[in-house]
Amino acid sequence: MKVEDIKAYIESGILELYVLGDVTPQEKLEVEAMAAKHPAIKAELEEIEKSLELYAEANAIEPDENQRDRVLNSLVVNLGDDRNFGRREEKPEAKVVPFEQPKQTNFYKYAFAASLALLIASTIALISVYNKLKDSQNLVASLNNQNQQMANTVSLKDGEIGVLRDPSFKMYKLNGTTKSPKSALMVAWSPSKKKVWIDMATAKMPANDKDHSYQLWAIVAGKPIDLGVFNADTTSKDMKEMKDVELASAFAVTLEKRGGSLTPSMDEMMVKSF
Repeated sequence: MKVEDIKAYIESGILELYVLGDVTPQEKLEVEAMAAKHPAIKAELEEIEKSLELYAEANAIEPDENQRDRVLNSLVVNLGDDRNFGRREEKPEAKVVPFEQPKQTNFYKYAFAASLALLIASTIALISVYNKLKDSQNLVASLNNQNQQMANTVSLKDGEIGVLRDPSFKMYKLNGTTKSPKSALMVAWSPSKKKVWIDMATAKMPANDKDHSYQLWAIVAGKPIDLGVFNADTTSKDMKEMKDVELASAFAVTLEKRGGSLTPSMDEMMVKSF
């Protein structure tokens, strides 16, 4: 048995109850077995017995002189009376000083209740701290997201300004086809930088549904090259950067299934520059 277990057994209060006789027969055997097996428990048991004896002696009541004389006289009379011989001797009622058994305290119950209350309070505090931390993390994530969006916007605006100020960019106006005569789109392309942008602020394209998107094509050596997809957004005032291309003789936009296709749908051509 570990030292911690022996200490816990001693502090459980069972030894005090044993000395006071307030244990069951099974508990009595258990205490005696533990005392025989572990010197520390035996020593504690002897110490408790000694403390109770000292307590009893300290609180004993000395009978007064009148009571002592009355008892002694009664003994002399009874011994001198022959009738007292040959019959069962009746013992005088002893003056017993009642020993009040120490009340069993509810220390462990109170300790357990206090520990439970502390645990509940600590749990509530931890939950509160966790929620505040979670809110702070969400706030930080939101601010980071806003900062990222702002950074993207600033980067986009810088790119737009760069397009307008860069003389290497050529502007191509894509006019509507018989499929959509009123459609129009401006494309900015820099052959030296291979960069392509479209101006959404001046775009005149019919709104596409959720199952379709517009796809920009560059005509290179008579073949269409995919430059990416976009959606018609009449509220957007930004320019949109598309895929790079080094050589192009013309540009066109077709309406394709969502995400684009490998080859253009010629019957769905909306605008072109040729």
